[in-house]
Amino acid sequence: MRIALAQINSTVGDFAGNSARILARMDEARALNADLVVFPELCLCGYPPMDLLDHASFVEENRKALRRLQHAMPPGLGAVVGYVDRNRGAAGKHLANAASLLADGRILHSQAKTLLPAYDVFDESRYFEPAAERRLAHFKGERIGITICEDIWWETEPDPAGRYAVDPVRDCLDQGATLLVAPSASPYYRGKPQVRRQLLKGIGSGAGVPVVYVNMVGGNDGLLFDGQSMVTDAGGELVLQCAGFEEQLLAWDSEQPGEPVAPADDDWPAVERALGMGIADYLRKTHHERVHVSVSGGIDSALVAALAARALGPKRVTAFSLPSMYSSDGSRTDAALLCDRLGVPMHSIPIADLYTGYERALAPVFAGAAPDVTEENLQARIRGMLMMAYSNKTGSILLATGNKSELATGYSTLYGDLCGGLAPIGDLLKTEAYALARAINRDGEIIPEATLTKPPSAELRPNQTDQDSLPDYELLDQILELYVIDNLTRTEIVARGYDDATVADVLRRVGRSEYKRRQAPTILKVSARAFGTGRRFPIAREIHEAS
Repeated sequence: MRIALAQINSTVGDFAGNSARILARMDEARALNADLVVFPELCLCGYPPMDLLDHASFVEENRKALRRLQHAMPPGLGAVVGYVDRNRGAAGKHLANAASLLADGRILHSQAKTLLPAYDVFDESRYFEPAAERRLAHFKGERIGITICEDIWWETEPDPAGRYAVDPVRDCLDQGATLLVAPSASPYYRGKPQVRRQLLKGIGSGAGVPVVYVNMVGGNDGLLFDGQSMVTDAGGELVLQCAGFEEQLLAWDSEQPGEPVAPADDDWPAVERALGMGIADYLRKTHHERVHVSVSGGIDSALVAALAARALGPKRVTAFSLPSMYSSDGSRTDAALLCDRLGVPMHSIPIADLYTGYERALAPVFAGAAPDVTEENLQARIRGMLMMAYSNKTGSILLATGNKSELATGYSTLYGDLCGGLAPIGDLLKTEAYALARAINRDGEIIPEATLTKPPSAELRPNQTDQDSLPDYELLDQILELYVIDNLTRTEIVARGYDDATVADVLRRVGRSEYKRRQAPTILKVSARAFGTGRRFPIAREIHEAS
């Protein structure tokens, strides 16, 4: 059988657009003499639809779109399409996450998803009823097991809450499946492609059947889907892989399985592609044309500006320099040099006079109080006000420049540097931001070297550096990774050789900053555990882990 893998970039709720994409790929697959074309999970409605599934009209439009595809697709071609179906059982949730095999104007077979993840960013058991049974699809001599995304992850035990009761892959194999097809919407993070490859290798080598894995591509809110669809042969060897972070259709012939291929790299350039895709898709899918960013001469704003300019083109990016009385000449020069290299226009709006006006207005109510962090935050809030005013006037999206280390420890100002519609590097620790910046400079200096080598500073008071109030970032980021991503306790982190008082201070900062993160912009997820929907902690609580 000749099978086409169609990784497409669906938009949630765009039934007409998604259908057009699907039909176009069907035509391409037919031109490649494919017998079957496989599309990603829920490609017809987009993933994740979340509480749109509570709207009956959303579900019905998605089902109507499937019927239209059924009758419009090219003759002689089979297609596996993911969509939302009604649960046809007598009990349980009303909906099912399903994939159907369409051919010759008919629905030949439908299979609901069995394993419904409810960890990290997933909440599928909130909406869907799991499949009560798994049946094979018989098509052109093959017995096909349709295992939707999580259905192939049983052996990895990804759910920290416990192991699944059913193994859909084994169930299909016990019924005599000769081919496994896995429509997926698996979000990207660094290291995830290798995990998927190892998973498919284990299934193929253990089961002795090929696996056709088709993953979604594109950005939807903070989730980034990398595509990288693939085929493993009956021995578990990778024999075909689609490109990452772009739509693509490739064909594989089961009668001519081909030689093993080398997997694509998952390095810092891949992270840049992921974040660039996320920025571009956020604008396209929210119907915005432009972004702007405040460039301070520091690493974070330089990195965000570079990502935006390279993803969108410099004509769609506007930069602002907002110097205060504490901004160094070097920082102003670095910001201007960066924008010149990127080809991005930069406007300068000094804020010293505005700050003085605010000081005068607040003097009566601040009488007798010594200056403190309040005055520092006031500068950040003036900048946020100016940038949001530009958003209101022009419709441009403000990109927030905060990194994960700052968001974790509360080293960010509400209604100041937390302003914006999207936080492109909010899931990069400070040390990772430096690593990505160095990768961007790999073919020539774009981000000024001085930006990469000077001590990081918010420049909100004389001679300030971040390490005046935070541990060294190398140390801080190691502790944050162990706590936020690996979920280790204070005792476990200290047992690895870290100072107890430092660990307690970091954990306390993370806990007390939860209220700020709730008000942060959407973060593009590139780690195994990002702040946002994938990490849900209460605000009003005792920080027990630091006591």
